[in-house]
Amino acid sequence: MTSIDLNADLGEGFGRWRLTDDEQLLSVVTSANVACGFHAGDAATMRRVCELAAARGVRIGAQVSYRDLAGFGRRAMDVPPAELAAEVAYQIGALEVFARAAGARVAYVKPHGALYNRVVHDEEQAGAVVEGVLLADAELPVLGLPGSRLLELAGKADLPVVTEAFADRAYTDEGTLVPRGREGAVVTDPGTVVTRSVDLARHGRVDARSGRRIAVRARSLCLHGDTPGAVELARRVRSALEDAGVRVEAFA
Repeated sequence: MTSIDLNADLGEGFGRWRLTDDEQLLSVVTSANVACGFHAGDAATMRRVCELAAARGVRIGAQVSYRDLAGFGRRAMDVPPAELAAEVAYQIGALEVFARAAGARVAYVKPHGALYNRVVHDEEQAGAVVEGVLLADAELPVLGLPGSRLLELAGKADLPVVTEAFADRAYTDEGTLVPRGREGAVVTDPGTVVTRSVDLARHGRVDARSGRRIAVRARSLCLHGDTPGAVELARRVRSALEDAGVRVEAFA
């Protein structure tokens, strides 16, 4: 039977401000990408999400980012590699404290926002992320875009690599994500997102923005938690996958 992991970005709040419905999404997804304080998240939020995830058997992932709270980690930044490696390790270590306290562990690492997009092509920044993961735990899986420099370098460093797809993001013909600033970068129609999810899981394919059908082989499917109606959409996606004979389970 075909299987797929469902991951979502969670813990994206700060202080009294909350963006994601963490509790409801944790009843749907199998892996939680938890903000580690650099683009969102604070100590109390990280602890709360880890406790909720552990109680539901959801895997906890460190969603590492550039240090950019004001820009939600989506602004392009130039960070020296040694500094970036240390900051990646720092974020993983911070989340690990709360994961262990909840009776779990950090199970994988996924970059966020501008860092995620940068390490698709930038070897220096990708190498820094890999170095940071190795500093924290040399056995942590790395979640990222198929064909990215990040996954290539992680594999060379003997880190487990996990490929990821996005049902609600537009793709270029090259298999990369259309930048968020461009029109049509985010797929907003719920029915389209559900259909794309099943097609990605069962057939490893998706229609690019140009209309060309491209291959996207992924072990995990990302559901964005910060979009309107995210919880109901996540439920619809999971239900459609299961109805199509796809087993929904964590990769880690």
